[in-house]
This record gives sequence, structure tokens and C-alpha cells, in this order.
Amino acid sequence: MTKVHDDLLRYGSQLPVVNHHPQPRYAMKDQDYGMTVAVAATKGGRVFVCWVGGGDNPKAYFLLSHSDDQGKTWCEPELVIDPHDERIGCDRCTIVGTLWVDPKNRLWLFFNQTLAHFDGASSNWYICCEDPDAENPVWTEPKFLSHGCTLNKPIVTAKGEWLLPVSLWARYHISEPFRDCYHELDGERMANVYVSQDEGETWTRRGGVVFPDSCFDEHMFVELRDGRLWMMGRTRTHGLLETYSDDAGATWSEPKKAVPQSVSARFHLRRLRSGRLLLVKHGKTLEQAAPNRSEMTAFLSEDDGKTWSKGFVLDERFEVSYPDSDETPDGTIYITFDRNRAIDGEILICRLREEDILAGKLVSDGSYLRRIARKPGKLIREEPL
Repeated sequence: MTKVHDDLLRYGSQLPVVNHHPQPRYAMKDQDYGMTVAVAATKGGRVFVCWVGGGDNPKAYFLLSHSDDQGKTWCEPELVIDPHDERIGCDRCTIVGTLWVDPKNRLWLFFNQTLAHFDGASSNWYICCEDPDAENPVWTEPKFLSHGCTLNKPIVTAKGEWLLPVSLWARYHISEPFRDCYHELDGERMANVYVSQDEGETWTRRGGVVFPDSCFDEHMFVELRDGRLWMMGRTRTHGLLETYSDDAGATWSEPKKAVPQSVSARFHLRRLRSGRLLLVKHGKTLEQAAPNRSEMTAFLSEDDGKTWSKGFVLDERFEVSYPDSDETPDGTIYITFDRNRAIDGEILICRLREEDILAGKLVSDGSYLRRIARKPGKLIREEPL
């Protein structure tokens, strides 16, 4: 690492600045990009969405908004994490993260900060809101968690541990001029599992697995009824791969091709309150990988992924991607994804229940599909006369 790089890289792990008063600079009318990050639903019924502005590139930054009427209307961006600073002499972005409501109804926002698109380390941070249902939610100061980044939500195991997916990307993702930096982290370039045994006060790395030809990993895991952990991850050429751990994430089996298949893109897997598993991916059937990130489809499993329901297509269109979900105490499921990030920039939200997925159509009161939650104002085109 050269002295120039050393001086520059310190800005990647500098304490992030969270903008709690982003208006009017970050008004929706002035946005020109939309890539979904996550959705979170509180016990009080408030729904939060977080998404990327700027682009899927070194210009990226985070915006957060909420709805108090089940997704019908949304406030202007109320919190922004935009680490760009012209004085650095290099782009510094926030491009990966997730939202999560913990068992105490605290809202967590995990986010990364990195130079360029990826500087080889990426500092991984979080902030927490004790009362996200308050009129004016108050957030903690950012706290460093690890190197790498967190794209998907933690899980709480039967023993009460919190397990968090953290990916430290392969070296081929590293941007110029940092290609030869951070070799000391090469042993952790994989789909990692971090654990907290004190409800998020501290986090430590427990283990991880290398997915062959990984593509950002974007891994998710669930705890099975027999106590094992089941993880799936994204690859460039092997589709979705799966692996299992019988020691709470310390060691993992050799990754093999999973039965659920999708294009090389983010998928979503979670345990619902009913005990069923929810899977959201591209493709109308479990084994099908739909082209061009089309056919966003939801499936349910009663038996820990051995068999799955018929798929319920949420959106057939091309370029719908990056699903996330959350579930309210009454079993309402919110699913978000984006569409045509740079052309339409739509952050779409679906509200449904398990009976809708099983029926293959909307049958429950208040359900809807692909409602536009957020759309950049600069991408709204007037219809021709």
C-alpha cells in the first residue's frame, strides 16, 4: 500500500455523518435514481423504506422515508446518509445496507461506507432508533460493526442469538486505484456470519463460507427446525448455491447448487410468524431462472424448504429486482423491490398475507401489489398530449 493510498483510505472508515434534516436538498422532485434497499414495519404500524439515490455506482447514497397509512402515502426523505465530500479527492459512497425491526421494536439501519464503488475493505456501520413510531424518531450515532457490508436482515435464533450476514467482497470487485490494498483482509472475503449475544451491543465474527464465483454474496440464512442453519448465496455462473451449518454458523458444508434458482440477483428468504418460510425470487417456478430480472415471484414452504407452494407472481415485468420483506405482528407482509432503476427508478411495495400467496391471487382485505412507494421526480415523464 502506497503512502498516497494510506492517506486516502483513512477516509473510508471515517465516522459517517447522518443527515437528519435533509430537506429541501434531497426532495423527491430532485432525485434521479431509485434502487431499493429494505422495508421495515413497526409494531405501531409504521412502514419504513430505504433506497439508494445517485446510482449503483460511486455516486450512491441512502434515503429513508416512512408511511403511516399502510403504504398509501409517504413522507419526504427524512434521513439521508450521503458521505460524498469533494475535499477527499475521491468518491465516497453508501451503497449497501438494510433495515430491521428487532424484538423490542427498535429500528436498525445497517449501512456501509466505502471509497469508489469498493475500496477493498468497506466500513460497515449501524444506527438504531429506540422508538420508530414516535412523531420525531431519534437515532443513535453511527457505530462501527466490521469491514464488509450487510445487505440482508439479521435473524434471532431459538437460543436468542442475533445472527447477521456480512459480506466482504472478493478481490475482483475492488475498484481502482485500490486493487492492491487490504490483503490482510483476504481471509475474510466470503459470506460471513456475525453474532451478537447482547441484543446488538456488540458483534463478533463467528464464521463464514466462500461461494465459488460469488457475486457480492448477498447471502441469507434461516434457522431450521432441527437447529441447523440454511444459507443461500448469489454467484455469477452457478446460480444460487446453498450450504448448511450445524454449529450455529461457525463452520459450513461445501456449497452446492440449490433447488430454488434465479438469475444472478438478490433474492429474499425469511421465516414467517406462522412458521412457514417465505422465498421471493425471479422465476414463476422454483427451479426456473427468469431472464432480465423479470417475474418477481413469492413462494411458501411448510416443511423448511423441502417443498414449496406454487409461485405467486408479484410483478411479471422486466428489470424488477432486489426484493426485501417484513411482517407485522398480525401477519401482514410487506414486500419491496425496484423497477428500471435508472429509467423509472420506482420503489414498489406489495401488501399481502400468506393466504394471498397460497391462493395465487389477492384474497385478503387491504392487500395490493406493486404500488409505487417512491419515484424520483426527475424521472417522472409527462404523458404526450
